[in-house]
Amino acid sequence: MQIKLALPKGRLLPYTNILLQKARLELSDYEEQSRSYRPRCNGLPNLFLKMFHEKDIPIQVAVGNYDLGICGLDWVEELLVKYPSSALVKVHDLGYGKSNLYIAIGRSAGISSLEELKAKAEIIRIASEYPNLAESFALNMRLRRFKIFPLWGAAEVYPPESADLALVSHASPDSLFKHGLVPLTSILQSSAFLVAHRHSWEYKDMSFLLRCFHAVEGIEKETINKDLETRGSMERQGFSPQFPAAGLWLALPNGHQQQPTLEFLNQVGLKVWDYPSESRRPNISLDGVSVKVIRPQDMPLQIANKNFDLAITGQDWLYDHLCRFPSSPVKELLKLGFGKVRIVAVVSQELPVSSIQNLRELLREGKLSTLRIASEYINIADRYARDNHLSPYRLIPTWGASEVFLPEDADLLIENVQTGQTVAQHNLKIIDTIFESSACLIGNVHTSPLKQQKIDYVVQVLRQAVVTNDKTLKRG
Repeated sequence: MQIKLALPKGRLLPYTNILLQKARLELSDYEEQSRSYRPRCNGLPNLFLKMFHEKDIPIQVAVGNYDLGICGLDWVEELLVKYPSSALVKVHDLGYGKSNLYIAIGRSAGISSLEELKAKAEIIRIASEYPNLAESFALNMRLRRFKIFPLWGAAEVYPPESADLALVSHASPDSLFKHGLVPLTSILQSSAFLVAHRHSWEYKDMSFLLRCFHAVEGIEKETINKDLETRGSMERQGFSPQFPAAGLWLALPNGHQQQPTLEFLNQVGLKVWDYPSESRRPNISLDGVSVKVIRPQDMPLQIANKNFDLAITGQDWLYDHLCRFPSSPVKELLKLGFGKVRIVAVVSQELPVSSIQNLRELLREGKLSTLRIASEYINIADRYARDNHLSPYRLIPTWGASEVFLPEDADLLIENVQTGQTVAQHNLKIIDTIFESSACLIGNVHTSPLKQQKIDYVVQVLRQAVVTNDKTLKRG
């Protein structure tokens, strides 16, 4: 009998690896840069392992794709608070990867207690990667009026200008101060948890594997938490934002787009200090322009909500936003040309198709009962399936490392590629190119005349770099 275990990538990986070694379940190929995402356990040949982004694991276990999983309690509760009757069972607190979920507010807000917060008559905007827990908090507090901003990340940078509160995961209250935040309360203490699918828990014999986990009562705190230690109360005297009220807000991307964005800005003589920065608030040599560093995926919606005036994101994320909100006021102001990728349809090499037409034929012939489509671009994937008549289909939202879903947990992947080498390394193949994407500057069509003049100036400045790049490419 096969047992399927979902293992986390990212912050929990090294400590999970130590835990498994202590449980005498030594794995091969369980590392962050693994090309296969499929570790092996030589001692248990019937144990099937796969690495996922931590946020994907509770969903995969809840739907029954995996019998067991290891992930943070925060992501477990984020699922259970919305789907309390799901088939997800909390089995065992593994004792490492400790953090807290804090409701935090900007230091300049003048509110220091939950009672003061409840007394506010205005709409309270809450930014978070945990929208379900954020909504539960607001309802339990009986806030009069509130609005939830679901995010991919970087929630701590939104207050006080773009949100009133942030629900964020941090190791301690001290670590919030460098972002100009103070905690009002902690709503959850999180650590790594072993979770199970209810049917597997009740009917599969997993006793040997469970005994291995229960034999290890966690790893020493000083070992597992040293990466979460903060620098103490010296952060309390740190950052306090002060920006001109009439200026522009510009969102710059974090992650792998930071360096090319910085190089692009340098081409037109724009200096950006401390990018990336711990506070996610670098300075830029543009008078009247203030900067925050957020996830590119969040930018179109934040521009639509007028939390930012300008943002540098990818055309892929703009299109994903417009697929969901066709009448959105967000528009592309300038194509910047760097960060080029292709958005493609990908299947396993094992699937006997070479085109989207072949895939449609498999569905029509009943050789695929339901097409499972995994993607970070969930709205593009939905649009693509409808446009290509790939029915019936089921969408599987992912939060990174999407290629791991094929072929066991999905049939089709909508993904971005640069060279296609990663696709080939995972025994996958591209059967269609949906469109090409590069970085772009976006803004809101509904802008005041005063701000529009400043926006036009910024666009003009950035266009110089685009023109220079085009001339260089033509000469080359």
